[in-house]
Amino acid sequence: MKNKKIILPILGIVLIALIVVAVILVQKSNTVASVDGEKITQNDLDEALNKQYGTSILQTLIANKVVDLEAEKEKIKVTDKEKKAELDDLIESSGGEDAFNAALEANGASKADIEEELLRYLKIKKLLEPRIEITDDQIKSYFDENKASFDTPEQVEASHILVADEKTAKEVKKKLDDGEDFADLAKEYSTDTATKDNGGELGYFSSGQMVEEFEKAAFSMDVDEISDPVKTDNGWHIIKVTGHKDAVEAKLDDHKDEIKDTLFEQQMNTEYSTWLTEIEAKYDIDNKLDTSKTDSTSSAS
Repeated sequence: MKNKKIILPILGIVLIALIVVAVILVQKSNTVASVDGEKITQNDLDEALNKQYGTSILQTLIANKVVDLEAEKEKIKVTDKEKKAELDDLIESSGGEDAFNAALEANGASKADIEEELLRYLKIKKLLEPRIEITDDQIKSYFDENKASFDTPEQVEASHILVADEKTAKEVKKKLDDGEDFADLAKEYSTDTATKDNGGELGYFSSGQMVEEFEKAAFSMDVDEISDPVKTDNGWHIIKVTGHKDAVEAKLDDHKDEIKDTLFEQQMNTEYSTWLTEIEAKYDIDNKLDTSKTDSTSSAS
């Protein structure tokens, strides 16, 4: 749960780092581009990047350095097991390995970039843990306020054969009534290319996930029952219900750890800015891009 909230900030930090790398790479040439022979020089690029990203890049680098120094000072250790667990959670919450890698590629980042930021995230987490306390009352309050999201609704497992017209649907239904195999007929007739090769399997779904007519039929059927043709905007369906799960009301004890992690993450995100401000005040930080000191000095004179 928590990793869904941090992947985008992490990718954002990685992108800032990649911008720095890009600047370094192009510094080998004074002319970085041209338009009809009109040159765009390295100085032009430096000035534009500095105006747009300079302050945020430097602030991020300063914060990272402070975190690393504080972690070293407090003898914070992050094990390989902890790093792997955090990365695995992040990959899972991203939708799996393929979706995770696609997100990295889309953002121009690498797995190593993410691992580096996760390491720093774990350092921050360990540094802030002594400042954060999650009480039983907070956990219960969160559960009560969000109970619907923890309840498990009634679910049906079904397969279907989708065809374009009623005539074909009736033909398929007759073959099923005569004892032909549902999965074989799905492969032969179904126009749903996403499911036909696996026998039309749709897995479990709850109310609100399917179109109304399909859902109404499926939830009214018994397990192993095959429907008459059902018309929806997608075509004509023959539905076979293969499983059913009753609704289950959530119990607080089953979700305490999950809720505690969520509340900790929320408080950590809030507490981090306060902590960083307090800690940075203890260091001698000379930020050459911080114009506020220059402005205040000029105003005083």
